[in-house]
Amino acid sequence: MVPGNVNGRRRGRRRRELGSAMVFVGPALFGFLVFFVWPALRGIWYSLTEWDLLGDASFVGLDNYRALLEDEVFWRSLGITAEYVAINIGLQTVLALAVAVLLHRLTSSTVIRGIVLLPYLIPNVVVALMFLWILDFRLGFGNQVLDWAGADRIPFLGSETWAIPTIAGINVWRHLGYTALLVFAGLQTIPKDVYEAAAIDGAGELRVFTRITLPLLRPVLAMVLVMTVIGSFQIFDTVAVTTEGGPADSTKVIYFYIFEKTFTQFEYGYASAMSVVLMALLAVITLIQLRLMRAGESDLA
Repeated sequence: MVPGNVNGRRRGRRRRELGSAMVFVGPALFGFLVFFVWPALRGIWYSLTEWDLLGDASFVGLDNYRALLEDEVFWRSLGITAEYVAINIGLQTVLALAVAVLLHRLTSSTVIRGIVLLPYLIPNVVVALMFLWILDFRLGFGNQVLDWAGADRIPFLGSETWAIPTIAGINVWRHLGYTALLVFAGLQTIPKDVYEAAAIDGAGELRVFTRITLPLLRPVLAMVLVMTVIGSFQIFDTVAVTTEGGPADSTKVIYFYIFEKTFTQFEYGYASAMSVVLMALLAVITLIQLRLMRAGESDLA
């Protein structure tokens, strides 16, 4: 066989394989470049400018970032967002784990799993409007229940103390089913013979849960945890519908502050600087996710 013909056939096969791969990967790659990379680069550029969305943008270097360091509202918004994220993660992870274990133990009905997922199918704005009515201080069903129980009424969305926990609770209600089904899928991957061996050894329910279920669920829980963190940092529509950042700016999360700077005060460059900082924070969280997942895989290997 002639070596030149062999090399030619190999190059031709590689070109065909590359072409086939691009047919499948190309659309996703195009979407990633157009809808993520390009807007991100534009956002970084605008963060170095001063622009009111109408005239020409003027280059100001790092002035927007220097101003951020002295912006008390920005840091307060980050703190409020962190408080919301902490409450949301704690409630959602624990409740999702409990619901997933109950689904795994008690039923195999796909109908029940579908019912659990139903709140996730309702748009955020509709959910926010629904709870705005339920939690109304004077006419809401929630305070009517407190009346019947003999307790004092609670200004769920009108109190600086209650507003952020209430918004976190609303979003936990909407996302709980989806998160629970992710954990449920992780439970389905745990081999049954592991539980059978634990039963033969006489391990109790609590020991099986803490020594077998939780460790084997670690990669799934790490993924769920970081997805929840990233999603929580993007909270906006529930705040916009229920409190509009109030009372007394106690629910002005970072996305709402960016919205205000962009479309109310027309400081697009400054808002872009805040978005870039937020993007960097989320990138750090993603790196933590990868580290957690790798740690989980190495422990289970």
